[in-house]
Amino acid sequence: MYRAVTRNIEVVVTPRFVADRSSPENNYFFWAYTISITNNGVETVQLKTRHWRITDANGRRQEVRGAGVVGEEPVLKAGESFEYTSGVPLQTPSGFMAGSYGMVGGTGEHFDIEIPAFSLDSVETKRTIN
Repeated sequence: MYRAVTRNIEVVVTPRFVADRSSPENNYFFWAYTISITNNGVETVQLKTRHWRITDANGRRQEVRGAGVVGEEPVLKAGESFEYTSGVPLQTPSGFMAGSYGMVGGTGEHFDIEIPAFSLDSVETKRTIN
């Protein structure tokens, strides 16, 4: 689990490798990640945009920008949470992601909140400690 808090908005990420959607022999590795966004502040906020930086084990980086998340632009009143699951493929058995969400506050103010950097590790990259 990875966690970041910006302006009293908490973002928690839980990634997991999805072996049955991966094909290591074809350099295709797939992860699902569940994100929970909780508004611990007092003002209502809305998630409007996302910006991802996705880096594989070879240092190849892609940037993804778009409106909302999973087709939604959730509104979070004080104390409310929103959770969703999405996925990402890589050509390497490990990598990492980080990013930000573009938010709008109750007064119309635009600001970004951090999505914590999180590791994408497949079974192929995990080692046992002796």
